[in-house]
Amino acid sequence: MSKITIIGTGSVGSTIAYTLAVAGIANEIVMIDLNTEKALGEALDIRQGIPFCAPCSIYAGDYRDAVGSDIVVLTSGVARKAGQSRLDLAQINVNITKSIIPEITRYAPDAKYVIVSNPVDILTYTFCKCSDLPEKQIIGSGTILDTARLRARLSEYYRINQQNVHAYIMGEHGDSAFVPWSIANISNVPVDEYSKYLSNTDDMMMPPLNHAEIENYVRKSGARVIARKGATFYAVSVSVCHICKALLSSIDTTMTVSTMMHGEYGIDDVCLSVLNVVGRDGAEGKVIMPLAEEEVALLHKSADSLKEVIRSLNI
Repeated sequence: MSKITIIGTGSVGSTIAYTLAVAGIANEIVMIDLNTEKALGEALDIRQGIPFCAPCSIYAGDYRDAVGSDIVVLTSGVARKAGQSRLDLAQINVNITKSIIPEITRYAPDAKYVIVSNPVDILTYTFCKCSDLPEKQIIGSGTILDTARLRARLSEYYRINQQNVHAYIMGEHGDSAFVPWSIANISNVPVDEYSKYLSNTDDMMMPPLNHAEIENYVRKSGARVIARKGATFYAVSVSVCHICKALLSSIDTTMTVSTMMHGEYGIDDVCLSVLNVVGRDGAEGKVIMPLAEEEVALLHKSADSLKEVIRSLNI
């Protein structure tokens, strides 16, 4: 049996609840929102489709209903608008997160917390600093979505199954994120060399991979979706459900999520995304990838960018 509480029933929170239910990841889902009617409506809409899915109890509630939760997903806050950066939201959503922390941790002190609201690295840091929970229980969705976007783009480029693409986005979930190309590969073949090792080269004639173009595509994807449809929620919801599956599994999974840094790559006292081992006990450790010197410098640049924002906030 697994119980997941979702705080915030906007586009992201409700789509996460729907995806969890359809995928059969949770047996019980609690939806909490200041707008009680919205939470009631979303829960009812999803619940009426459950007869065609795995059995699941899904309902709207309050913080007290979070008792016994295995996972709490935090999606509450002000959503990013077109033309607005994630960091513009910082102080508003920090204040919202700080108000939620004592309420939810009071009832679910043993849950694993998945922070999704933006700016996710700042809010993950806020949760670590303002709650009394062990840091391994606190995971920001970080660049798991950016990594999915990267893999999706590379799979399109090489016309290969996305699951054969092994590449990551590291750093901030934002403008300073970067791809460590030195470790990117397709089925253990370095990504830049993949096409030359194919036997059917006549069918795979293509220009060299443009790293800058790929990174720009990933970096601007969220803004493009927001400009076209007003919000992003499908891809992020699937990504968050992937984190939840790992947290409920007895087998660990590696993924790029945001956690507190304690000297890894020479970076301390900031939350950002590197490769983490995630399992039933939460964020169980980091995989220190053999990054190139210039990639470590980019990770430091990302950390410095986040620290500059943190210094300007009241956390």
